[in-house]
Amino acid sequence: MIVAAPSAQIGAVTAEAYVVPTDGVESDGTLAWSETTLVVVHVSAAEHTGLGYTYADAATARVVRDHLAPVVQGGDAMDVPALWNAMRHRIRNLGRPGIVSMALSAVDSALWDLKARVLGLPLVTLLGAVRDAIPVYGSGGFTSYTVEQLQRQLGGWAAAGIARVKMKVGRDARADRERVRAAREAIGPGVELFVDANGAYTQKLALAQAEAFARSGVTWFEEPVSSDDVDGLRFVRERVPAGMDVAAGEYGYDLFAFRRLLECDAVDVLQVDVTRCGGITELARVDALCQAHARPLSGHTAPSLHVHAACAATAMRHLEYFHDHVRIEQMLLDGAPVPVDGLLAPDRSRPGNGLELRRADAERYRVY
Repeated sequence: MIVAAPSAQIGAVTAEAYVVPTDGVESDGTLAWSETTLVVVHVSAAEHTGLGYTYADAATARVVRDHLAPVVQGGDAMDVPALWNAMRHRIRNLGRPGIVSMALSAVDSALWDLKARVLGLPLVTLLGAVRDAIPVYGSGGFTSYTVEQLQRQLGGWAAAGIARVKMKVGRDARADRERVRAAREAIGPGVELFVDANGAYTQKLALAQAEAFARSGVTWFEEPVSSDDVDGLRFVRERVPAGMDVAAGEYGYDLFAFRRLLECDAVDVLQVDVTRCGGITELARVDALCQAHARPLSGHTAPSLHVHAACAATAMRHLEYFHDHVRIEQMLLDGAPVPVDGLLAPDRSRPGNGLELRRADAERYRVY
């Protein structure tokens, strides 16, 4: 017997921006910051409300309000791909990369959450689970940290059962090598050590650093050069020591950017960020690209929003448990998951993505 889908005409679409100070100055190889902006989207239909979000400038909320909300309102919450296409057409003259793609991502994630809630399903069940939980890696180790802070943070994750940790490099080549050695000392021999240069190195310096990092057992070198330098990424990837993966993709704002990295053999592991790439709809396509190219996929930041989609993505290897975003999600989102024995699992006892904004807690940070 075929059961008719519930009526789910979309009504309200809202977007709000919250600026949350970090717990200290944070920096990587190319940037420093002391606050993070969370843009939250709610989409309502059939007495249910879906939640999505992105980490972007507050201007992203205006893109949602002025350009995407009018396209989505009145549509059917069951037809998320159709709504995604309508939004993509609407933003044609705005340019896809950057905050426009982040706005699209937040609305798309909210739409998938809404559909799952209307159907009374956890989002991972709607998407189709590949696994029950996804391994995470602890991520932080900012270049602004003292060596003692670095060791305490990374060592804490290792002690909590997280089997891989990542630190920032790129400010000072000599100091980077010393900090990597200190990190290895803190986490011991049994935990994987990742480094992220955020594109700060030149090609030749990246290779010299890779040789030094390999002596400390580094197995992941993220953005050794700028992701815009695809030839440079391939150059480094082909020459780093055996056993060290080169990763990039966090700044992929559309499917073509991911295809380019894969077709150019620029990465060993492709990264994808559901808050930037175009949402869950596009993340599923990136997953298919990785399967076609026999490359693993890794989720970038925003672990609470990623976890359902990550558990439904066949090529997904692991998910970044990023200090800054973990802190905000634990502060402001009811239902934010925490890893157990290094694994992050979606809460199947709650419909949708299981997240609710704690408005009373968030209000003090609201700027839009």
